[in-house]
Amino acid sequence: MDAFYAAIEQRDSPSLRGKPVVVGADPKGGRGRGVVSTCSYEAREYGIHSAMPISKAYRKCQHAVYLPVNMKKYVRESRILFKTLEQFTPDIEPVSIDEAFLDITSSHHLFGTPEETCLKIKAAIKDNTGLTASLGMAPNKMTAKIASDLEKPDGLVVVDQENLLDFLHRLPVEKLWGVGQKTQEAFKRIGVHTIGDLARQDPQPFIRKYGKAGEHAWKLANGIDPREVKVEDSVKSVSNEHTFDQDETQLKVILDILMYLSEKVSRRLRKRGLQGRTVTLKIRFSDFKTYTRAETLDRATNFVEDIYACVAQQVNKFQPERKPVRLLGIRVSHLQNQEAQPSLFDDNAQWDNQKERLHKAMDIIKDKFGEKAIKRR
Repeated sequence: MDAFYAAIEQRDSPSLRGKPVVVGADPKGGRGRGVVSTCSYEAREYGIHSAMPISKAYRKCQHAVYLPVNMKKYVRESRILFKTLEQFTPDIEPVSIDEAFLDITSSHHLFGTPEETCLKIKAAIKDNTGLTASLGMAPNKMTAKIASDLEKPDGLVVVDQENLLDFLHRLPVEKLWGVGQKTQEAFKRIGVHTIGDLARQDPQPFIRKYGKAGEHAWKLANGIDPREVKVEDSVKSVSNEHTFDQDETQLKVILDILMYLSEKVSRRLRKRGLQGRTVTLKIRFSDFKTYTRAETLDRATNFVEDIYACVAQQVNKFQPERKPVRLLGIRVSHLQNQEAQPSLFDDNAQWDNQKERLHKAMDIIKDKFGEKAIKRR
C-alpha cells in the first residue's frame, strides 16, 4: 500500500490532503522520542521517511501535520485489504499490515491475463478502501518486491521472464534484499555498484569471500529465487514495546514498565487463545545499542506473572541504573493453542486453574471499564 497510515488519515480528513502528514511519535517541538511510523508523499519531499527519529523529522519539516498512530483504525483497514486480496487468490503471504505476496499462477485465468488481474486487484483495493496500492508482478518474489517499489504511488510494474535479467541488472545493488548500508559499501569497494555488476562476479571467489550471504546475493542478482509464496495462518509471536519520553535510569520505573508490557502481552495472548514458551526482553540504551535476551520455559504460559518474572530477571543483569534506557520490549514466541484446562496429573493444576480464573476475571473487568480499571501494586 502507498503510505498506508498517512493515506488513511488523508482519506478520512480531506483537509490533510496535499499536506505533509507524519504518523508516529509526538515530536514535542523537536524534543520527542520515538520514530516515524510512516509519512505522506508530501512529507517525503522534505527527506522524511519511515523509522526516522521523530525529532529529526520535525527539524526537516516543522509545519507538517504530526498524528499519533491509530492502530485500531489501521488494522480495520488491513482486514478490508486482505479480504479484497482473497477475492483473487487463496495463495497469500502477508509481509506486514499493508503488504503481501500473491501467487496468481492458478487463478489469474478467472480474471483475464496476469497483467489484467493486477489491474483488477488495484481497482478492487481502490473501490473497497479508497486507497491506492502499488503492485509488482514478476516470475519470483524478490523481483516482484523490487518492481512494486519503483513507480509509487499507484504504480504497476510488470517484469516478464524474458526481460528479467535486463530489468534487474540496471538497478543499484542496494535494491537487493539483504544489501544494507555496510554491505553496499563493501561491494562498492570491489567495483560492484549495480545488480549487474554483482551478477557478473566470478561466483567461486566471491562466495569464498562473502560466504552464504554472498552466495544468496549472487543468486538473486542472477534472477535465481526459488522461494514460494508461503500461506501462513498462524501467529508467530506476540509483542509490545515502550519508548521512554526521557532516558530512564530508575530501576523501579523500568520494572513498572516491564509489568505494564507483560500485562499487555499476557492479555493479547489470552484473547487469541494462545500460550508461549519463549519470553524475550528487548532493551535499547541511550546510545541506541539494542540487545535481546530470551528464556525458554518448561511449560507454555500466558500468565503475566510468568512473563514478568523472565524479563525482570534479565533486565537486572544489564544494570540499567548505570546506563540510561531508551526503549523496552517484550515478545512471547513458540506459541501453541491454550489448553482448555491443565492436566489432572500436573502438580500445579489447581494453582494454574486459580490463576486462570483470576486472569479471566481481570480481562472481563478491563473489557468493560478499560485497561486502567485494575492495576498491580
